[in-house]
Amino acid sequence: MAGAQAPSREAAADSALAPLTGYTVAVTAQRRAEELATLLERRGARTIVAPTLRIVPLPDDEALRAATVELIREAPDLVVATTGIGFRGWLEAAEGWGMGEDLLTVMGRARILCRGPKALGAVRAAGLTEEWTAPSETGDEVVEYLRERGVNGQRVAIQLHGDPAEDFIRTVRDGGGAAVPVPVYRWTLPTDITPVQRLVDAICARRIDAVTFTSAPAANALLRIAGDQAADMLEAFRASAEDNGVLPVSVGPVTAAPLTRLGVESVQPQRARLGALVRTVASALPKRSRRLQLATGHSIELRGHMVLLDDQPFQLPPAPMAVIRALASANGKVLSRAELLGHLPRGADGHAVEMAVTRLRDAVHLRSCVETVIKRGYRLNLEI
Repeated sequence: MAGAQAPSREAAADSALAPLTGYTVAVTAQRRAEELATLLERRGARTIVAPTLRIVPLPDDEALRAATVELIREAPDLVVATTGIGFRGWLEAAEGWGMGEDLLTVMGRARILCRGPKALGAVRAAGLTEEWTAPSETGDEVVEYLRERGVNGQRVAIQLHGDPAEDFIRTVRDGGGAAVPVPVYRWTLPTDITPVQRLVDAICARRIDAVTFTSAPAANALLRIAGDQAADMLEAFRASAEDNGVLPVSVGPVTAAPLTRLGVESVQPQRARLGALVRTVASALPKRSRRLQLATGHSIELRGHMVLLDDQPFQLPPAPMAVIRALASANGKVLSRAELLGHLPRGADGHAVEMAVTRLRDAVHLRSCVETVIKRGYRLNLEI
């Protein structure tokens, strides 16, 4: 991405008029990151992949091994399966440790609750039978089921899905049961957090159009890595499209919760699926574009790092893009060089404003789009 200190990929040339043409979308997931980036790029987006978490390989996870040993030694009455990949990974890890048959035996005697169809599929593929599956695939439904049915005196194994699952554990313990957390695919911060720090810089500078989240721990990790920049990053997320805000897109309400608690509303698909997440991004971002009619009869549309002039795309460097955004927000009013300078990258001077205006005019092959008002500044030549 021009001007952003983060790894990026260019969208294919034949996607010029795709719904996400001109937009830059960040991917914070590690698992299925490549798949998500590819789906976004097929719709014209330029992507930045900066996983905020690293998954600990299951065979190396001593915490998972210890929980498995404990459950085989003292069998659970109830097992909560939260994700398909996590449940399968747990069984595969146990098999590698020589505990696979013993783990299946104790699970076969327990009642099994599934958070959704993927967890259900994994349970059945293992030859086990579930007692119940959450209809809307949410952890809240599982918590409510536990409260209604009661867990007093019961030993409950809770397959975690990357975060502490405090609601599950608290519900079991408050209900008089014994909770045994099973930390399947535990997440930690990346070994190298530099790409994420660069992503934070780009979000704060509003050089990113949307950030996707597929898990609550990923959102929490981004906030943690942001550190002193977290307030500026949250402000970018809260800002409107007119103020060049960055759109947070979460796969579901559980994922969105860390941001929601901080007053940031995420856009979410109706179903917590990767494909639905991509469709939501492809629908939401174009609605945030700004379309204006010039006095010359031409129309322009601002989307991400690109300007469409009469529906023809022109990619702009950061400085000219910042100038046209500022002029568009002024709705035809004159902005002085000093006012425009405030929208340019740090370290720019008055001459940089003139250069940015010149590059803007040259880039879209339409010098009349920006009018010079002598001794006052510049204005966008809009139709009145």
